[in-house]
Formats: sequence, structure tokens, C-alpha cells
Amino acid sequence: MPDVYALCGGYIELDRSTFFSDVAPGTRVTTPVICFLIAHPRGHVVVDTGVHRGALTDPVGRMGERRASLFRLRSAPTDEVMSQLALLGIAPDDVRYVVNSHLHFDHCGGNEFFPHSTFLVQRAEMEAARAVLAGTAMRYNPSAIDFDHPLDYQMVDGEHDLFGDGQVVLLPTYGHTPGHQSVRVRSGKVADFVLTADACYTRENMDRHVLPNVLWDPAEMSRSLEVLRQLRDRQGATVIYGHDTAQWDGLRRAPAALA
Repeated sequence: MPDVYALCGGYIELDRSTFFSDVAPGTRVTTPVICFLIAHPRGHVVVDTGVHRGALTDPVGRMGERRASLFRLRSAPTDEVMSQLALLGIAPDDVRYVVNSHLHFDHCGGNEFFPHSTFLVQRAEMEAARAVLAGTAMRYNPSAIDFDHPLDYQMVDGEHDLFGDGQVVLLPTYGHTPGHQSVRVRSGKVADFVLTADACYTRENMDRHVLPNVLWDPAEMSRSLEVLRQLRDRQGATVIYGHDTAQWDGLRRAPAALA
């Protein structure tokens, strides 16, 4: 059975209203960016690659002036995917697959550091991102500087069993972006882990069924949130929310595996 390790991909200060559509702007909070390593017998899998390490020293150059003003980095130099993997003695070439939940800057910033890995991205996500690059779409705003590299991107359409054994399954959770995906991991130690990424920022989003202000399709995101809730409440899955500070503070992190 695979082990799952929580990795720090950075810390971002933002307005709390980003997470909750019913909260007025004006309160700043610092939230973790969470990546994961799944140690499967048939290969290591990294889920999301966090914020690019260069954004700490040159946020405007990496993120653009507007995004750098909205999302201020509060990371230490080791709060990035490469340093975190080193805690486990793992180098980029040891990683067989990288799963991008979606292509926003805080989830694909470190993609370029895995030139020999196969990347799993939902087809709808890549098409939306490429449309922005081509100038044919403006609503969706990925970070081309982070994902637009000559990497081995493999397109996925809907649910995808990565190893064919039911242990690492990519779940379509559209709505935050056109092709957002979460990951379900069957570990032998506890109930399944579900790594939601931005399909559910925090436990409060799920418990109150409140959507964030950053999304692509509210109806789709609401449906995805309900799917994740059913996995938690009816099937007993352990849900790891995308940016939940309270949960993060209590998580076992690399080099220790999740409980």
C-alpha cells in the first residue's frame, strides 16, 4: 500500500474573502500551499509542485505585478517542493509521475524541476490554459511561466486509475477551473486519503457548503464539493483540504508520513 507525505509548497498571505464568497474583504490571512508525495511500489508520485522557488526573491517577475500584490509570499527558502523531497532523500529523477490538480501558479510552480517525469493533467485544464496562451480565452488565468515547458504532459479525461490497482485515483472535481482534479489514495493504514487541492480550500467550505470567490463555474464546483463531502461523510475518507491552516498545523509532515 502507498504511503502519503505532506510537503510544504509555500505560504501565501491573501484576503480571507478569496476563500469564502459570503465574507467581506479586508482581513488578511496566511495559508499553506500543500504538495504531496505518494510512495507507491511502482513509482513515486508528486501531487502539485507548489510555488516556484524564484517567486520568493522576485515575486513580480514570477507572478506578475497584480498577482504579487494579491498573493504575498510568506515562505521560508525551504518551503518548496525540491527541499521538501530532499527531506525524504528523493531527487526529481526519482519521481515517475507528477499530478497537477490544476495550472494555477501555486500548484504548478515547480513543474520545470521534473524534466523526466510524466505529468498527468485533465485535458480540459490544459485546453483552457493553452487557450489563454493563444489569446482566445481570458476568463481563466493560469501562469504560463510555470506550466509552459517542454515536459511530458499526458492528458486525462475524467477519472483515472494511475496504476490500475485502485490505489491512486485521479478524480475530476471541476469548477474551480475547467479541468480541476483531486486525488484519492487507498492506504493500508487508515481510511482513504482524498487530496482535494482547490476543489475545497478549507473544512469550513465543505461544512458550510460555501464556495470561494475564485472559481470558473459555481454549479460545477458545488457538485464537486458534494462529491468530496460524500467521500468524507459516507465513506470515511480522510480529506486533506487545499489551503486549510488549522488542519495543516496538525498534520504530520515530511519526513514523517501522514498517520
